[in-house]
Order: sequence, then structure tokens, then C-alpha cells
Amino acid sequence: MGILRFVATGKALPKKMVTNEDISKRVDTSDEWITTRTGIKKRYYCEEESCNSLAIEAAKEAVNRGLERDSEFSIHKIGLIIVATTSGDYAFPSTACMVGKALGLKGNVMAYDLSAACSGFMYALQNAKALLNEMRGKYALVIGSEEMSKILDFSDRSTCVLFGDGAAAALIKLEDKEGVSCILSYSDGNDEDLVCGGVGSKDSFLKMKGQSVFKFAVKVIKQSIDEVLCQAGLDMSDIDFVVCHQANARIIEFVKRNYEGREDKFYQNVGEYANTSAASIGLALDDLFESGKLKEGMKIVCVGFGAGMTWSAGVFEI
Repeated sequence: MGILRFVATGKALPKKMVTNEDISKRVDTSDEWITTRTGIKKRYYCEEESCNSLAIEAAKEAVNRGLERDSEFSIHKIGLIIVATTSGDYAFPSTACMVGKALGLKGNVMAYDLSAACSGFMYALQNAKALLNEMRGKYALVIGSEEMSKILDFSDRSTCVLFGDGAAAALIKLEDKEGVSCILSYSDGNDEDLVCGGVGSKDSFLKMKGQSVFKFAVKVIKQSIDEVLCQAGLDMSDIDFVVCHQANARIIEFVKRNYEGREDKFYQNVGEYANTSAASIGLALDDLFESGKLKEGMKIVCVGFGAGMTWSAGVFEI
């Protein structure tokens, strides 16, 4: 099996930015309360946009950058589109099919949505890696897109302040070269009630047992990082960046305590976007790539965790 390579990334955010002060006008909370407990300063909510339109915008940006950066790439070499989402515009057709339509792809592309909540982007990368092995010479679009604002209960101040809308896309391919590329994914449905609800449920609002999720996240992030590094034959000294699902700054701060002297490797942007569920890891990767912080030859670990419960970690060489 080839090594997964990131060709280009893209992102899309709604126009409406919502600060903590804006939230406090709607909910009994304050900027100080939200910031000290979550690290979040703002988020974006859809008005004119939707989960589908954000996915399409992010995909187009990734594709356009891919055309600039990879001389072998063309749009019609995209053989696979996977969209990780829990908040698509429709039950069917899939958001992925709508992305394919928007890109002008007809008949020669596999497209489907994947539901693994905040682990979705990592699950989708693992799916894409396996499927591209059967589609030699093809590229894949992996997208995380969420419109979380439509399932938030604004009478629940402990949960509604945490989430935002957004999308991120990664154009990827496999290369038959030496390098690092390993992804491990797991689930445990016995903890289904820790995070539940959303589109299609009897009570459409998202519900979360915050303290239980916090403890779960801190445990599985460390467990996942250590396991995927062991599987790849690496340790933390080999890694340039760790990108965790951006759920809450305090979760990442607790995890960092396990890696004394390596704390600066953990990237955070939850303050800018809040928790965008399946989009969060992709948004962090796009920020790292486009800021020039991620360079060829660097190694990164990405870790997702979310409702299900699900969790997934991968190590990649840029």
C-alpha cells in the first residue's frame, strides 16, 4: 500500500462571525466564563450558507490549489469524494455527490458521506487511503463539513457555546515512496449517551455529558497518540506537530501534560473557530499548510474523538 500524501487543502467559513459577547446576549453566560473553560473566543454560524455549500467551497479551494501545486493532477483524476458530516442538507443525495456535481464530475467518481462525528475526518482519511489503493493514479477529496448551529440548544449554555460551523477539504493521493502513513480507528457504542442527538433524532438538539466526554477525550487522545506512534516505529521526538480535534482548549492542555518538553508541538486554533466537529482537524491542517508552518519532510500526528463513541489517530509525513 502506498503512502498517503496531502496535495492541497482548502477551507470555508460562513460570513457571520459570532463572538462570546454575541452569545452572552442570547444565553446566560459571559466572555470570561466561556474563555476560561474552553479557550473559545468566537465561532461562525451559517445564514445564507449550508453544510453542502461550505463543503463545495472548501473542495473548490483545495482543487484549485492542487492544480497549482501538482503538475500531474487534473480534476478528472479525482476518483473518490468522502464527506464526513453529521449535519448534511439532506439524508440523500449525499453531500459528497453534490460536491462532485459542483466540480463537474460525472459517472467516474465514487462519492459518499460518512458519519463518525468529530472523528469523521480521520475515519474518512483511512477510508480514502484504503480505497485509493484500488484506484491507482487517482486522487481523493476528503472533506469535513458541519452546520452545527442548526442542532444547538440555546437553553443549554454548557453545550451551545462550544460549537461552530465550517468546512475543510484535503486533496490527497498515494505515492509508492518511502515515508510514514499510518491510521488507526476505533469505536465503542456502549458510551452512546455521552454525546447524542442531532439531525434525524426525536429531539433534534445536540446533548452532551461534558465532564464524561472530557475524561474520555483526555484518555483516548494519549492512548491513540502512543499507539499510532508505536505502530509507525516513531516517538514524540520525531513529530513536528500534533493536531487534535479542536473541541476544547482545556482538553488539549491536559493531554500536553503527558508529554513534558514536547508541549509546543500541540497546535491549537479552537479559539478561532470553536468546535466544528468533523471539520476541525481539516481546518487546523489548512491553517498549518497555508501559514507555511508545515513543510516537506515534517511528520504530524492527527487525533480525532467524538460521538459514538469514536476515536482515530494517524501519523503522516508531509
